[in-house]
Amino acid sequence: MNQNNDKLSQSHTETYTATEDDIRFMREAIRLADESVAAGGGPFGAVIVKDGEIIAGRSNSVTLDNDPTAHAEVNTIREACRKLGTFDLSGCVIYTSCEPCPMCLGAIYWAGLSRIYYGNTRQDAADIDFADNFIYEELDRPMAQRTVPIIPLLRAESLRSFRLWTAKTDKTVY
Repeated sequence: MNQNNDKLSQSHTETYTATEDDIRFMREAIRLADESVAAGGGPFGAVIVKDGEIIAGRSNSVTLDNDPTAHAEVNTIREACRKLGTFDLSGCVIYTSCEPCPMCLGAIYWAGLSRIYYGNTRQDAADIDFADNFIYEELDRPMAQRTVPIIPLLRAESLRSFRLWTAKTDKTVY
């Protein structure tokens, strides 16, 4: 069975013992992270699995693509959605070499992924100067106290788009 005896928290009350497949999928995410470092990218990799098969796997390419959103999880979600022809990844699982940052966590929730497995913690990332904790702290602050000002503007005009959306009868809800 599981040679590592990894116990994972599941729904805050149960424990989950990683399967051999879980270990294999996580090792693939770690391999992608290692390759990314060698290629000049960030030390992060991820794979998305559906029905026991890897359908997408990518690494961090922020510096390679000059794209601050090109995190491993986001890149992998984009690839999986293209391959499956959908924005809804319900029933899929993501294995990522590091605990997702707030942006990636948001993307994972928006994509509808069913479960997240991760290797390194956000503290491990902070220890090598990746500032995810800063963003988590910012989100906990009132808007008026955040580092980047958040300023409401033209709400009444902006609401027009929401009214159009609400009235639309042939929309694709997501």
